[in-house]
Amino acid sequence: MKQVKETISYDCREIVEEKHLGRGVRVAVMDTGICEHPDLTGQIFLFGDFINRRKVLYDDNGHGTHVAGILAGDGRLSGGRFAGIAPEAELLILKVLDSEGNGSIRNLIMGIQWLLENYKKYDIRIVNISVGSRKDINKSGADILVKAVERLWDAGLVVVASAGNYGPEKGSIAVPGVSKKIITVGSVEEIWSADYSGRGPTEECVVKPDVLAPGTHIISCSGRFDRSGKRPYIAKSGTSMATPIVSGAVACLLSKYPDMSNVEVKMRLRETIGKEKLLNVAKFMSA
Repeated sequence: MKQVKETISYDCREIVEEKHLGRGVRVAVMDTGICEHPDLTGQIFLFGDFINRRKVLYDDNGHGTHVAGILAGDGRLSGGRFAGIAPEAELLILKVLDSEGNGSIRNLIMGIQWLLENYKKYDIRIVNISVGSRKDINKSGADILVKAVERLWDAGLVVVASAGNYGPEKGSIAVPGVSKKIITVGSVEEIWSADYSGRGPTEECVVKPDVLAPGTHIISCSGRFDRSGKRPYIAKSGTSMATPIVSGAVACLLSKYPDMSNVEVKMRLRETIGKEKLLNVAKFMSA
């Protein structure tokens, strides 16, 4: 994470001196679940399972734990070396993907509907969706999912979704990242090769992704750490890894400016990323 943070100019005054690290900001993570990793102890305030209806924390794939660690892990097992972007943010974990990392439109919609009914009760500000549809998704299913995430946005939530890993061809942005409303994240190319990152334009001629962040060989919490002999950290690549970097930056921003709307957050992002679209936390926090 050190190289990631150097790339996005993370160590700015607001982060280092003012400690705007996501305190008071709650983020919903829609993924494969989460394991009881020491770096995430205390950050998880609620867990919902839309796959197996289990009550206890678990991640039978590992993807969700890795994403959560990038966003809000405190890095305690590494002495802070692998701390996430917003280590003081709180996480609501919604398991909508199965042990293979796959999810049906139905399960995703169920998770979104639950959020729409409960986001005010739990004061959710951000929704991280490190999920990208398969290339063969049917148009009706795609439209349903896009409309669902746009309802989250219209409710005032900052929705951050991955661009998908079907690049580099034009028009390869995954659903729901094709939505013109939400913030879509691609994996940066200038630092590491990321030919897999989805690219626009969308069918509606919308320029996507909105922002780029590091997404290749990102080291974060291992979802298999609770199994005997497994290491606490693992490297993964994809726009799924870039997405929580942006969600974490948004959590840091909202901890400094708690009254900002989702539209203002997106405008601030557009004003600070420049032509290269690379996330720059220092500009994002201080502009």
